[in-house]
Amino acid sequence: MAKQIEQLDRVIIRFAGDSGDGMQLTGDRFTQETASFGNDLSTLPNFPAEIRAPAGTLPGVSSFQLHFADHDIMTPGDAPDVLVAMNPAALKANLGDLPRGATIIVNTDEFTKRSLAKVGYAVDPLTDGTLDAFKVSAVGLTSMTVAALADSDISKKDAQRAKNMFALGLLSWMYNRPTEGTTSFLKSKFASKPDILAANLTAFQAGWNFGETTEDFAVSYEIKPARLPAGTYRNITGNLATAYGLIAGSQQSGLPLFLGSYPITPASDILHELSRHKRFGVRTFQAEDEIAGVGAALGAAFGGSLGVTTTSGPGMVLKQEAVGLAVMTELPLVIIDVQRAGPSTGMPTKTEQTDLLMALFGRNGESPLPVVAPSSPADCFDAALEATRLAVKYRTPVVVLSDGYLANGSEPWRLPQVSELPVIEPGFATEPNGAGGEFLPYLRDEETLARPWAVPGTAGLEHRIGGIEKHSETGDISYTPDNHDLMVRTRQAKVDAIARDIPELEVSDPTGDAKVLVLGWGGTYGSITAGVRRVRRAGGRVAQAHLRHLNPFPANLGEVLRSYDRVVVPEINLGQLSLLLRGRFLVDVIGYNKVRGLPFKAEELADVLQEVVDRD
Repeated sequence: MAKQIEQLDRVIIRFAGDSGDGMQLTGDRFTQETASFGNDLSTLPNFPAEIRAPAGTLPGVSSFQLHFADHDIMTPGDAPDVLVAMNPAALKANLGDLPRGATIIVNTDEFTKRSLAKVGYAVDPLTDGTLDAFKVSAVGLTSMTVAALADSDISKKDAQRAKNMFALGLLSWMYNRPTEGTTSFLKSKFASKPDILAANLTAFQAGWNFGETTEDFAVSYEIKPARLPAGTYRNITGNLATAYGLIAGSQQSGLPLFLGSYPITPASDILHELSRHKRFGVRTFQAEDEIAGVGAALGAAFGGSLGVTTTSGPGMVLKQEAVGLAVMTELPLVIIDVQRAGPSTGMPTKTEQTDLLMALFGRNGESPLPVVAPSSPADCFDAALEATRLAVKYRTPVVVLSDGYLANGSEPWRLPQVSELPVIEPGFATEPNGAGGEFLPYLRDEETLARPWAVPGTAGLEHRIGGIEKHSETGDISYTPDNHDLMVRTRQAKVDAIARDIPELEVSDPTGDAKVLVLGWGGTYGSITAGVRRVRRAGGRVAQAHLRHLNPFPANLGEVLRSYDRVVVPEINLGQLSLLLRGRFLVDVIGYNKVRGLPFKAEELADVLQEVVDRD
């Protein structure tokens, strides 16, 4: 008898297990197949910072959440509809997030007395009524995988490791996911290990066959492809999009890209990806420390390259003196800060928005620079490209504030046409610019206030470079009070003038009579948008705007803020943007702040906004 197929419009699945169970790989493969099928999707990888936390313990739980649908979605979802729990630790760590009626698929082979005791279960939750509110499917994932591989030429231990492929096969059957991509992936990954390849392919197919034949799963589910704007799409993470955006900036400017970087979670993938693209003129330098990385990037900028450095919060602190040097020398430099939970080492694999004030004010002296923040994983491409444009055009370092949620999360990305990308003109100095035939390295462009960019070795354009204050035209060392005041104000005016070169802030206010505005920045965009949609569906009137440019602000920001009775600013910090808005515009914004290392849930933001709307 053919099994029933039920149509769904969306589903949220969370794979959870021990750090060694391959949950990130399993989630990633399910995501790639979902993307190829054409669903809209959003993901949330969540894993420990330790290379290998103690097996079977709560700190060692790794999870991967995927939300996919037949329509436009904005977040990885608030709560899973389906939890795949590979052991008791995974169950206990995630049980509190499940709504009543959720489906739990548990690997019963791991529910031993020892494993239960490790996480504080005195009795087995599978038998004591703990899971009565859920639909539980108890499956011996480990033992069935070992049985399926009984004829393989691998050890029992290696066979047990393939249980994640069994689970992937089962879930692929349940949700009618394509399998060709995973098969090709495994053939490529284990091409040099034929026994391991065969075992993984067999386990994957065994999981699919189990779903097809067992009476435990009488229904499979279908989520039709989403209707997205026409174009060619691929699934992309924020870090990958950032790397591609930097390459695009290099190509559009005609500048060779030089990355000076030191590995740090969660930014390292940008270094890894860029190192693969030498054919595009990309050079990557893994420096001995953060300071050397930014110093090398700044040196490359002086030499006429697109200088880039990547880091996270702790590394950003170390780079600040060199960033100040970039401000003083007025050279293009792109600084990617993939924010993570702090202070100090903090929680390296968890997300926050806590580096905004550091990006703006974390250097000595008056040291202004532009700050740009992407709003989604795919938007990291556009943010990196925009940072490149501003850095080259205005001869300034630019900070891009991504975050761990965007960096590791993924979503569909429509590949842009080259004709859609901005042309970035470096405009190198080629001849003296002084009235007397001399070269004046700080004589500025009247429109942008940018100084000339003279590549070393250009005849007749020799000039001083360094961190000591410069004369306003000659670039010679100057300690004159009036000159210093002029240079400080000019560097600030150059950054302020960028407000004329960026779009005004757009506001979504469908009814035109909302009294409440919710204003966000960076990676909160998806959660805020989903929360706003819920409020609007319930009849509430709320406007929404999101900042990409955090320095300078869009020219109309003050006008927008004063157009609403109340302004709510959700941030994954203790109110950094709120502080800036209050100080700059004298608007008493309402901050909503949490620093849990996780993105906001749409439901909680909807509740907050509804409460503010209902104050009338």
